[in-house]
Amino acid sequence: MLIRAVTAKDFPALDSLIAAAFDSTAFGHQGEADLVRSLHNDGDALVSLVAEEDGRIIGHAMFSRMRVEADGQALRAAALAPVAVLPEYQSRGIGSALIGRGIAMLREQGTEISFVLGHADYYPRFGYRPEYAAPFACAYAGPHLMALWLDKAAQLPESGRADYAPAFSR
Repeated sequence: MLIRAVTAKDFPALDSLIAAAFDSTAFGHQGEADLVRSLHNDGDALVSLVAEEDGRIIGHAMFSRMRVEADGQALRAAALAPVAVLPEYQSRGIGSALIGRGIAMLREQGTEISFVLGHADYYPRFGYRPEYAAPFACAYAGPHLMALWLDKAAQLPESGRADYAPAFSR
């Protein structure tokens, strides 16, 4: 399996991949492919990766720019969303590999914190924790909002604000 950055020629395959992956969930397809395109078009894609096997795109993970403030200080921040793997390739570690590579790339870019809205049984394996997101006012605040401090020396703030890129509210 090859993990590489998304290119413009990948978008038709990504549309199909994302629709298939999300149609296989209880939530169904909710416009995630449009979100990916919008984040790229708006310049808010920080890390967007695909997993490829035998020339076929089988997985995708994206981290996009966020506006985050902690105790009055701006932080370099990213949102993880969406993550998609073709149904027949799920449970093989592809999503984990994409997320792990993306987190490493965010660290290299100097990103300090990442947020995800997701399953409490899945994302903690990468270091995401609800208690790290708790001090931040966010449109998606709640038990499924988690954060990962990419800077190991960072201290949990008393309060803050976390705003996803504008494409998330369209």
